[in-house]
Amino acid sequence: MTRNLHELARRREALVAQAAVHRVALAENIQPWRQPLALADQGLAAMRFLARHPVWIATAVGMLAAFKPAQVLRWLGRGVVAWRLLQRLRGGQPRREYASSDRNGRSQETTP
Repeated sequence: MTRNLHELARRREALVAQAAVHRVALAENIQPWRQPLALADQGLAAMRFLARHPVWIATAVGMLAAFKPAQVLRWLGRGVVAWRLLQRLRGGQPRREYASSDRNGRSQETTP
């Protein structure tokens, strides 16, 4: 009985060591994908925001219909600059909800 337990303990140690090696290899292999995936994540967050707030889409369409596209783009650029400045003054990033996973791979909703 104790021989089986010792054998299981050795096997577990070997598997834990192998998992650590695999985690390091995975981290190295995924490094080039971090920035493109972060950009895709921001795009998905923007799409979710627009899906939750359709009034922004209607406002954009209304502005394009009422004004020349060049005017709309000029004001949009000014608005983005003002929004970024406001975020910097507030000392943070806009609040986003996203799903993350803990060390065991379980998904959990978090709000930064």
